[in-house]
Amino acid sequence: MEFRYTKHYTREEASALLPQLRAWLKRLNDLRADLERYDKRIGGLMNPGHDVGGDLVNNWIRTLSFMQEVLAEFQRREILIKDLERGLLDFPSVIEGREVFLCWEQGEDDVEFWHDLDAGYGGREHL
Repeated sequence: MEFRYTKHYTREEASALLPQLRAWLKRLNDLRADLERYDKRIGGLMNPGHDVGGDLVNNWIRTLSFMQEVLAEFQRREILIKDLERGLLDFPSVIEGREVFLCWEQGEDDVEFWHDLDAGYGGREHL
């Protein structure tokens, strides 16, 4: 059988990562808020005759770089961010020979749900 993902998590492996994933999600959401603030400030300066360089643009670029670093950690582990604001994550897994996603949402104590690869959040079922 051919699988879409090379890494597959057990429930225990996914659960063990939750403290780190919670920290990364918080970091991403904080950075996203910073980016939105910079975007508004830069947008206000995008009129003819204004120089849009300096610290503001440097901070905007640095924030994007920090976000990319954190996103790379998820990508490296093949953990999918389905909704950053909600903290909704999918972990590739194999249950009874089928490739599925273990599904976790920030605020949940543990990884307790799964769904088919194409089902999404609405198809979540208890493990």
